[in-house]
Amino acid sequence: MGSPRLHPVILSGGSGTRLWPLSRELYPKQFLPLAGEQTLLQQTALRLDGLDRPGGAAPPLVVCNEAHRFLVAEQLRQVERAPARILLEPVGRNTAPALTAAALHLAAAGEEGALMLVMPADHVIADTAAFHRAVARACELAAAGELVTFGVVPERAETGYGYIRRGEPLGEAAFRLARFVEKPDAATAREYVDSGEYFWNSGMFLMPVGLWLEAIARHRPDIHAACEAACRGARADHDFLRLEAGAFTGCPADSIDYAVMEKVAAQAQDGLRAAVVPLAAGWSDVGAWSALWEVHEKDRQGNVTVGDVLLEDSRNTFVAGNGRLVAAVGVDNLVVVETPDAVLVADRSRVQEVKAVVERLRAAGRDEAVTHRRVHRPWGTYETIDVGHRYQVKRITVNPGAALSLQMHHHRAEHWVVVKGTARVTRGQETFLVTENESTYIPVGVRHRLENPGKFPLEMIEVQSGSYLGEDDIVRFEDHYGRGEDR
Repeated sequence: MGSPRLHPVILSGGSGTRLWPLSRELYPKQFLPLAGEQTLLQQTALRLDGLDRPGGAAPPLVVCNEAHRFLVAEQLRQVERAPARILLEPVGRNTAPALTAAALHLAAAGEEGALMLVMPADHVIADTAAFHRAVARACELAAAGELVTFGVVPERAETGYGYIRRGEPLGEAAFRLARFVEKPDAATAREYVDSGEYFWNSGMFLMPVGLWLEAIARHRPDIHAACEAACRGARADHDFLRLEAGAFTGCPADSIDYAVMEKVAAQAQDGLRAAVVPLAAGWSDVGAWSALWEVHEKDRQGNVTVGDVLLEDSRNTFVAGNGRLVAAVGVDNLVVVETPDAVLVADRSRVQEVKAVVERLRAAGRDEAVTHRRVHRPWGTYETIDVGHRYQVKRITVNPGAALSLQMHHHRAEHWVVVKGTARVTRGQETFLVTENESTYIPVGVRHRLENPGKFPLEMIEVQSGSYLGEDDIVRFEDHYGRGEDR
């Protein structure tokens, strides 16, 4: 019997709260280049390169919210790492349902005996070789019938992470999983680290497909049943697979840890076994601005700067500029993050409380909690430049070969000015080209479409005028991307 095949499963969830204002609900941190030129999602996919094993490693299976589907597909296309499939969740239900849906999908494809390497899409791992060695050891354990988690060897007494306590050794570089521990206070965290018996909880796992399905059916049959129904009713949508919305929305939310791993560790007599493999690979879940400060190179005063930043007599501070010059004088232990529509200033020791700011923004119905001024669409981006009474100005970028939907607006007219590239415009019954420094006008109620027939991005300015300028003033007649109400 050969070695079981390895299927990476990338969990690309997230609500965009902990790294606000850079991350937002519709653009969470895995889509940001926070620790290098590639985004965290791209780094996660590239981390699989060289992860060879006798049974082979398949392309990754990605589970994400349907609102992020085009971002996932485009970012993986940019690094030429095509996924095996992208499963779409209609709502977030934490990691246990996401993994169960992935496992059911693999089992239906005849891969019940395969192994799943479960990775969140928003982690940083500096030492890929060390990560590969830990995965190789975990594969050995999983092939022998273990549910395996990765425990990060702690570098400090950290209160922002959960911990894993190890049990007896299981040969080289592995231990029986004793228990999971909630995020501790500072004194308890110091005790954990000094004891040498605890790891940080990485949120990464490796396990056989069939064994996970057995474990979730035993310990959370309600989750298993809901995911089974969601997978039975799933439908293909272009390159995506949409889980049936009603069943998945009704699924209880729970994490892999709580739903299964803690119970297996506490009830070893039930026939299921769990192990932990140490991981010393420069890991971070980039769960707060302080964590991002930790992973970046610092100057002599302990500062980290990103973008156009000028510091004077400042120490131990993280400053990120994303459009304007940011200057700071005489500050210590701060986080300052500038974006076009919001600025965050926080004590570095209290950045976990940024969530409270986002909650207040959501309660007030403010867009800053949900999206950036620049909005990503499958065809490109648009950015609001100015808004006034009965008018709105946007900068639109259309990717090469891409097209907006054939649409119509009831309440607004649009003026388009091409500043770079060539646009193919459909307006009513006519189709024509508009080149640089040329413009055209789309009256209220006229069907229209904007396309980029060229090999370079099309850039244009759109001036909207009318009694209502909301994005929901749209009637869509035809769309290449199978969208409903979004632009």
